[in-house]
Amino acid sequence: MAQMSTGFSVFIVGWTIVLVALMGIGGFFMFRKFLKSMPKQDGKSDLDWQDYYIDQTRSMWTEEGLALLNELVEPVPQLFRDVARRSIAAKIGKLALDEKAATIDLDLIVKGYILATPKRDHKFLIDHLKKKQIDYSPYEKYLHMES
Repeated sequence: MAQMSTGFSVFIVGWTIVLVALMGIGGFFMFRKFLKSMPKQDGKSDLDWQDYYIDQTRSMWTEEGLALLNELVEPVPQLFRDVARRSIAAKIGKLALDEKAATIDLDLIVKGYILATPKRDHKFLIDHLKKKQIDYSPYEKYLHMES
């Protein structure tokens, strides 16, 4: 009987640790989302600006450009893929508006993809661009490789 009680206690302690860890991870991501939704000095949040750039450039996207964007976010886990697609599309949209482009072309997509990707992931980004046979040499100044 004492052995069964000890096993159950270990199970409860282990399950408690797992639950606390999962809640901590979830809380971290919720806090990041909360920070992105906080208004900046201009009165708009990062999410508001994302929506603005996406809305302003929606007509500039071609079918090929959207297909390429979807291919570029393939390595992102399914759970985070929509968020990654929106943040990359917003960065591309910002670049398109800044450069007063008529359409969003390969140059803007690759440049925006690199700029929107966290620096710690640039090694994987380069591997993915090589796999897709996309020349990234004109954009090497935007890449930050960690040794």
